[in-house]
Amino acid sequence: MRFFAGLPIAAIITIGLFLLMKLLISKELVLPEKEDAFRFTINPKVEELSIRQRDVKAERSKDVKPPPPPPQIEKQKAVQPREGIANVAGAIPDFEAPQLNRNSVNFNVSDRDAQPLVRIPPMYPPRAAERGTSGSCKAFFDVSPEGKPYNVRTECTSSVFARAAKRSVEKWKYNAKIVDGKAVARQGVVTTIKFQLED
Repeated sequence: MRFFAGLPIAAIITIGLFLLMKLLISKELVLPEKEDAFRFTINPKVEELSIRQRDVKAERSKDVKPPPPPPQIEKQKAVQPREGIANVAGAIPDFEAPQLNRNSVNFNVSDRDAQPLVRIPPMYPPRAAERGTSGSCKAFFDVSPEGKPYNVRTECTSSVFARAAKRSVEKWKYNAKIVDGKAVARQGVVTTIKFQLED
């Protein structure tokens, strides 16, 4: 019932809106004309400037004397050798060229002791650093034919440095000891490691 009662009201509103839209469309909108804000001339007149000309007279150049000619050096003629090439060749003494045989040449490396290649400094123990303790350790060890320290033992002024000194020496690398051209173990290497705080 409400639907049918509302139909005439909806029809009146729709027709009214349609007529209003038609009225708005039929009117022409005229925008107000604005004057141009910028004006410029195409061919402006340029004022003619008078150019002053200076009378510059070139000064007379002074007479320059040319430099003296370089001194002439007398060419000396080379003296040709009087002796023939055959006489000079006879003056060179004869010598015997050395004969190299496999048996006479020896490439063996001479003997040498174990030599340090890499020495990594020890880490300063934190406990010793906190207390400001400094000291040293004597490290006793052997070097293998491969150049690696083993049998490492330490004697330190304080036991706090012993572990750091031993770990450091175990990381060192040596050139092995050579005897009769062969790498051999080296016993009884002694070195001192100092632990000192920087000022």
